[in-house]
Amino acid sequence: MDQAIGYQIFSDNPDPTVGAPRVALLRDAMARHGLDGFIIPRSDEHQGEYVPPHAERLKWLTGFGGSAGMAIVLKEKAAIFIDGRYTLQVRDQVDMSIFDAQHLVDEPATRWIEENLTHGARLGFDPWLHTAAAADRLRKSCKKAGAELVPCTDNLIDEVWADQPQIPYGEVIPHPLEHAGENHEAKLARVSDILEHADVHAAVLTQPDSIAWLFNIRGSDVSHTPLPLSFAILHEDGHADLFIDDRKLTPQTRSHLGNKVTLHAPGRLKEALDELGAAKKEIRLDETSAADWIRQRLVDAGAVIRAGDDPCVLPKARKNEAEVAGTRAAHVRDGAAVSRFLAWLSREAPKGQVTEISAAQALENFRAETGTLKDLSFDTISGAGPNGAIVHYRVTEATDRTLNPGDIYLVDSGAQYLDGTTDITRTVSVGEPANTPDLQDVRDRFTRVLKGHIALAMARFPNGTSGSQLDVLARNALWQAGLDFDHGTGHGVGSYLSVHEGPQRISKLPHNVPLDPGMIVSNEPGFYKTGAYGIRIENLVTVTAGEEIDGGERPMMAFETLTLAPIDRTLILPELLSEDERAWLNDYHARVLETLSPLLPPEDLRWLEEAVKPV
Repeated sequence: MDQAIGYQIFSDNPDPTVGAPRVALLRDAMARHGLDGFIIPRSDEHQGEYVPPHAERLKWLTGFGGSAGMAIVLKEKAAIFIDGRYTLQVRDQVDMSIFDAQHLVDEPATRWIEENLTHGARLGFDPWLHTAAAADRLRKSCKKAGAELVPCTDNLIDEVWADQPQIPYGEVIPHPLEHAGENHEAKLARVSDILEHADVHAAVLTQPDSIAWLFNIRGSDVSHTPLPLSFAILHEDGHADLFIDDRKLTPQTRSHLGNKVTLHAPGRLKEALDELGAAKKEIRLDETSAADWIRQRLVDAGAVIRAGDDPCVLPKARKNEAEVAGTRAAHVRDGAAVSRFLAWLSREAPKGQVTEISAAQALENFRAETGTLKDLSFDTISGAGPNGAIVHYRVTEATDRTLNPGDIYLVDSGAQYLDGTTDITRTVSVGEPANTPDLQDVRDRFTRVLKGHIALAMARFPNGTSGSQLDVLARNALWQAGLDFDHGTGHGVGSYLSVHEGPQRISKLPHNVPLDPGMIVSNEPGFYKTGAYGIRIENLVTVTAGEEIDGGERPMMAFETLTLAPIDRTLILPELLSEDERAWLNDYHARVLETLSPLLPPEDLRWLEEAVKPV
């Protein structure tokens, strides 16, 4: 196998020792600014999951490399806040003598502020890096503590980060109409109608994936997601202002945007917000995603804020026919690449020479050999044995494990293609499952995860049903054994955009966004035994109008499974599956074989034929 083409790196080894000297630098800066504390979120000005290197301030300060989190540094103490995905990872990457680890949900930063800030304390924050809604919560907590939340014009981390990377200027290109399915002029008109019906004059758009979707453009400012970091103002008449660095735009992109879009330098945003305020415009602003700085600028200028969802979010989530057809095609190519990888793994891993890194590189290469790979959709989670129990494990040279015969290996990966974004997890035994006292438990857990996956895949539900109403289907088989998993069951996925896209999701957390036709969401129940192994089975599905049910009184929605790759039969306890569950699995495997056979070389095809034999 040739060397991987390099969409991911593995040399970024955790170094907890960075915390002490860097916190000392930050505390010196706090003293210079007359502050008693400073908040460091893992975010940039767009409040998204995907941030460029210069915005990785939390990682620089603490060593923590997760995709969500926050730190608060006071004069004498500090805390880092992470969610359930990172409770193990944070202890490997962060100096626990400097930071107390707190659960982002169970022990939120707001409560910590109330308990730890002294009366009269001044807690600094960068208003560009916190949403308006989050800043309101922070202000409330500071007030309860008798303290003050102080907006900082300059970010204190930027003051002390000597070798901070430069702001990116990635090229922005048009997204082909054959993949978008609708030209951007039509989208502008459609979304401006939403503003008109909401009786507002304009909307400020701050989420780069919304801007990419609305204008049918894609960028390269962050890894793994084709985002053009930029801001936009959409007016009720269908005209839009796009605030983007001139260096990113090709002549083709300028021509593509046309006369409905006026281009501005990013620095012009302040003036444009002031103009909206001076005209007393009523402005739609998503306070859960827009920076507090933007809201405050509008309010100070005299604008009337009408809080509401980003008007692009729902139209973007409801994929059109071209987008669904594109993601189907992408999943066929991707499924062939993943199946070739699994066949390769079955031959090579039992020899004891494959590591977590070399496996991830091999999978990347198989995808590259399709000739259509644009990037990975995230860093591959390649975890053998106990590393598989770390939900968002990211292998590095320091943590790299060899896949040994009998290990349980979890690989969660995805790819970006022009016609679709993929995300798939498979859990496999390296060679024959190890005949140990734990084998029966492993197979029991694997089969219960599979039962949950199948229950969700087979679900029928009425129009208006949200993912929180379906989440129990994926957990029920685990619950019956006193087991569960601590992450969501499903997240939305974009069309050659973000692998994590809202507003739809399948989760315990209450939410009321209906699962509408065209939405793409993951189906990924799991089980994790700390220090031993992890199990997750993930396919992407799209919401469709279900077939008519005999005797039914209401039309029902359904899921169409998009992902195509075999599920490891050697880890299944067949006696735990119902006849309907067996039928689903066997039908799915028959479809995998029929669809992928023409794309596989003979050796891999022989492996697949064996892998998908009926259970």
